[in-house]
Amino acid sequence: MEPRSGSIKRKVYFLSDSTGRTAESLGKSLLVQFPQIQFDSVTRRFVDSIEKARKVADEIEKVSRQESFRPIVIDTIVNSEVSEIIRASNCYYIDIFSTFLAPLEQELGVTSAHNVGHPAIFKEDSRAVDQAYMQRINAVHFALANDDGMHLHKYKDADIILVGVSRTGKTPSSIYLGMQYGIKAANYPLIPDDLESNKLPSAIADFQKKLFGLTIRPARLSEIRNERKPNSEYATLRTCVDEVRQAETLYRQYRIPYIDTTALSIEEIAARMIERANIDKKAVSL
Repeated sequence: MEPRSGSIKRKVYFLSDSTGRTAESLGKSLLVQFPQIQFDSVTRRFVDSIEKARKVADEIEKVSRQESFRPIVIDTIVNSEVSEIIRASNCYYIDIFSTFLAPLEQELGVTSAHNVGHPAIFKEDSRAVDQAYMQRINAVHFALANDDGMHLHKYKDADIILVGVSRTGKTPSSIYLGMQYGIKAANYPLIPDDLESNKLPSAIADFQKKLFGLTIRPARLSEIRNERKPNSEYATLRTCVDEVRQAETLYRQYRIPYIDTTALSIEEIAARMIERANIDKKAVSL
């Protein structure tokens, strides 16, 4: 999570006996409600044995002695023996699974399976889960193969084509859409020649309905570009102001939906794109 200057600092551990995505997602949803706190987060994945739990507990104990406040631990470990070792360390402990599983067991009248990373039993069978997984893998490969205007002849196969000036987040957004949702996303950079012509580049003119624009505040764009090419014309505030203004004019002229990525995480960018562009989430992970 992004640090906030001048705020209280707290160490947070996201622990999981699997990939850690649930602990991170739910944990960050809780912590973002406290903008006055600076959270320094650490994720420890596959904590699925007594030995690993003791190692993490020792780490938490060490941090608690060094920091002004005890660490916060948010975990999705289903093995009670493993989680109890963590709970016994000097931390503020939030066990997401036990918080929700016990009431669900009571409501459903059955005991939960307590299986690590066990897939939910919905209408989908294992073949559907495998198909969704492969769809995400193929979508990531598509994003990488069609990054930055490469392989224009494959744009007809894209679900969405991200456009924007350099360093607005096109590549990571394309990969995230593929990895999380199975959406085939290509991206195309708007270079100065494109912007000065005030017309859609011929390479993407036939795919107008698939286009989605990314923009960013010029000052932030200048900061990002200076990290890549310090003291260059490419990174000057004047250049960034001109390029952003021309790109947004192009979006409005051709009625291309677009969003400002300045203060958004990749997750938020993807979610807003899906909503605005009205595209299907092809392979949402279970």
